[in-house]
Amino acid sequence: MPHAVRHEPVIAVLLPCYNEELTIGEVVRRFRETLPSAAIYVYDNNSKDLTALKARAAGANVVREPRQGKGNVVRRMFADIDADIYVMADGDGTYAPEDAPQLINVLLTERSDMVVGTRRGVTDDAGRNGHAFGNRVFNRLYKSLFGTDFTDIFSGYRVFSRRFVKSFPAVSGGFEIETEMSVHASQLKLPVSEMALDYGRRPEGSSSKLSTFRDGARILWMFAMLMKETQPLRFFGTFALFFLAASIGLMIPVLVEFAETGLVPRMPTWVLSIGMLLLAMLSMMTGLILDSVSRGRAEQKRIFYLSISSGRAERPASGQASPKSEPRKASRAA
Repeated sequence: MPHAVRHEPVIAVLLPCYNEELTIGEVVRRFRETLPSAAIYVYDNNSKDLTALKARAAGANVVREPRQGKGNVVRRMFADIDADIYVMADGDGTYAPEDAPQLINVLLTERSDMVVGTRRGVTDDAGRNGHAFGNRVFNRLYKSLFGTDFTDIFSGYRVFSRRFVKSFPAVSGGFEIETEMSVHASQLKLPVSEMALDYGRRPEGSSSKLSTFRDGARILWMFAMLMKETQPLRFFGTFALFFLAASIGLMIPVLVEFAETGLVPRMPTWVLSIGMLLLAMLSMMTGLILDSVSRGRAEQKRIFYLSISSGRAERPASGQASPKSEPRKASRAA
């Protein structure tokens, strides 16, 4: 009996970079040593230093993405590159390339669509207390809004299946892209895993591109937008409760005064309370309608996700004929 041909997955290493000339060469070399069969891609996001040159000299395929922002780079990488397994890391050297085989192993053995390398030192965050505080706040907020699938939503070290990459819409433009990835997985209830890894510090002379307040505000805005898109009833229901509480608060004194005197001397207050009540009703109806739309969109996303080959189909063991080979044998015998 013929032996089944073993299929080796095609692995692509994706490294979005902006001004990382001090570290990118070493990162590429270590990934080449750790994953010798993988294709390594460095997407240079308008670097003003020698990032592209150092990456190319180290053996990476270098592509320039002119739209500024990590989200724009990730969207371009996911669209351009075809592979079975995608390893995404940062080019600053804070993630160890030597951990990639473990992440890939988790992806394959647990049949996950995304494995997140959570950072053991995330509360230190390379010495920046503002980042550490933001990580704690946003991770707790994520759990309360979208679920408990993740403990480190901002980790840049991730491994994806082809099915995840090609079904991910990637609408974010900046550092909030990791949040969007996490919400996409939580909304569709995709199989995901986490693995705790050591998180290094940048070398001397290398600075973080993350702005505590600017990017924190953008991430908070992304939380609100993703909640509106994925949980509109909860989102607009919150506004409805606010308007309803305001309406009742304004209405009660007017009603009490009317019951005592039979007069409504504060007509503007009464009109405002009725307006608040109408806004509450309008917000609730908006949430109900958009909730149905959101469910339909989620179903379509799920169907599209399932239409993409996972690349993990069970193959016959050595010495066993594949199901498709039986008809061919029968036809020869006939």
